[in-house]
Amino acid sequence: MYVINLVYTAPLDRIDDALDAHRAFLATQFDAGIFVAAGPKVPRDGGIIIAVRIERDRLDRILATDPFAEQGLARYEVTEFKTTRLAAGLNVPIPV
Repeated sequence: MYVINLVYTAPLDRIDDALDAHRAFLATQFDAGIFVAAGPKVPRDGGIIIAVRIERDRLDRILATDPFAEQGLARYEVTEFKTTRLAAGLNVPIPV
């Protein structure tokens, strides 16, 4: 499982211009079952994505296709962790 910290490297007006394309990118990855949570940080200086069921090199290739990456609007800090415990009712796959 991965926590992906997006850090904006461009002004918010440029982020907003690419937001619809970024959201379409997110939707594709949610539909594929790779992203399980995403949203903007508060304050709005980036965002967070949670990814599962994927190898790191493939995740890096996917992140490179995000319009924010393609347009040089954000950088990505990826942290991998092994999920060993979940809150009751939380349905996130735990790798074996």
